[in-house]
Amino acid sequence: MPRPQHHHDTLAPAFVSGRPCTRYLVVRQDDVWFIKFDGEEYGPYNTEREAMLFAVDAAHKLGEQGEPTEVSLMDETGAAQLAWIHGRDPYPPRL
Repeated sequence: MPRPQHHHDTLAPAFVSGRPCTRYLVVRQDDVWFIKFDGEEYGPYNTEREAMLFAVDAAHKLGEQGEPTEVSLMDETGAAQLAWIHGRDPYPPRL
């Protein structure tokens, strides 16, 4: 029996926490940074640090309302690397 063919939009995410979670994704596009959240794109930000601070701040505020949140950073290969989790990592972050 042939194996099913998977498309990029059907593959499982690289990181799966044990619970549903709201994710903020910080990505670089050319020479600026953006935050992707809930199907929208926010920015541009001049530096990775600036984008991360805004993403963590937004995630922290949502986390304080009881929503599990995390911030990931997309690396050069296109893989999302977990950078901050509400309730696990310090706030404000040490970036």
